Amino acid sequence: MVFNIQPKQKVFLTSLAVVSLIATACAGNQTTTSQGTGNSASPAATTAPSNLSGSVLIDGSSTVFPISEAMAEEFQKANPNVKVTVGSSGTGGGFKKFCNDETDITGASRPIKPSEVELCKKNNIEYIELPVAFDGLTVVVNPKNEFAKCLTVPELKKMWEPAAQGKIKSWNQIRSDFPDQPLGLYGAGTDSGTYDYFTAAIVGKEGESRGDFTASEDDNVLVQGVASDVNGLAFFGFAYYVQNKEKVRAVAIDGGNGCVEPSAETISNGTYQPLSRPEFIYVKKKSLERPEVEAMAKFYINPANANLISEVGYVPLPADIEQRVAVRIAERKTGSVFEGKGSTTGVKLKDLL
Repeated sequence: MVFNIQPKQKVFLTSLAVVSLIATACAGNQTTTSQGTGNSASPAATTAPSNLSGSVLIDGSSTVFPISEAMAEEFQKANPNVKVTVGSSGTGGGFKKFCNDETDITGASRPIKPSEVELCKKNNIEYIELPVAFDGLTVVVNPKNEFAKCLTVPELKKMWEPAAQGKIKSWNQIRSDFPDQPLGLYGAGTDSGTYDYFTAAIVGKEGESRGDFTASEDDNVLVQGVASDVNGLAFFGFAYYVQNKEKVRAVAIDGGNGCVEPSAETISNGTYQPLSRPEFIYVKKKSLERPEVEAMAKFYINPANANLISEVGYVPLPADIEQRVAVRIAERKTGSVFEGKGSTTGVKLKDLL
C-alpha cells in the first residue's frame, strides 16, 4: 500500500522565530511509502488475504487523516493487491478534489458546505456521507503555563473573534489575574474543517476570526508551535493531543455547566461542549461500483475496527449510530443529513440519522 502523505500547509508567519519553527517542522512532512507492514498490535477486521485489486484514492481533513491512515494500513493486510493512497489537504481542499472527481473518498471534520454541494452537483458527483467517529476539539497550552487551567467560551471568544485582532495581545486581557505575558495563538488554516467548526462554536460565526495568528493545516506544526512557546495556545483534534501529551497540556472548557476536560468519556457522552463533533468520510457513489472502494468504505464503519479509531485517539460511534451509518452505505443514501440545518454546533447526530 502506498501512503502519499501530503499535508497542505497554509502558514501565516508572525515573526522570524515562527518562520524558523515552521520551516523546521515542515521539513519532516515528506511523502512516505508503506507496504502495509505497520505496527498496529490490535486485531482489526482482517482475515485471509482477498483477491481484490485496484486502487483507492483518499484525501481530505488532517483531523481525519490518522483514522484513514490506520484504516488503510489494516485494510492492506487483507487486500495486498489494492493500492491505497492517503493524502491530507484539509477538509476544504479535500472537498475541492472530491467534487472535481479527483478522489474516491474524502475525510471531513465538518459536514459538506452548500458551496461544495453545488460544486459536486455541477460535476455530477453523487456522494454518501458516513460519520466514522467522534472528536473533541482540544484547546492546549504549553506545559509550563500553570495559570490557564480552565477557560470559558466567552474568554475564548475574546481571544479569537475578529475584533481581537491587533488589540488582545496579552493573557491579562483575557482574565485580570492572568500574567501580563504575550498571547501566542496557533490554529487551523482557513481551508480546515477544524477552523470552521471552532469559529462557529466559539466566535459564533463559521469562518470568522482574527487573522493575526499562526495558522497551519498540519496539526503537527501547531503542536510544535505551542511546545516551543511558553505563552502559546492552540486548538486541534483530540487525537493530536493524545499523541503529544508530553509536549502540550489540555485546558478544560466551561461551556456554561462548569469546567470539563476533553476525554473519550466526556466526548462520547456529550458533556464536553461546545467542542465535541462527529468526523466523516464522504464516498463517491460511482466509485462504490468498484469492489475495492466499496470494501474500503465498509472497512471504515465495521464495528470490528473500532479499536483502530480508539488507538489513534478518537471515540468510536455507539452501536446504534453505527447501525444507521451502515444502512446509509447499504442503501446508497446520497446527500448530507446536515443540509439545510445551518449551524451544526450542538446538533445531535443520532437524531439526524
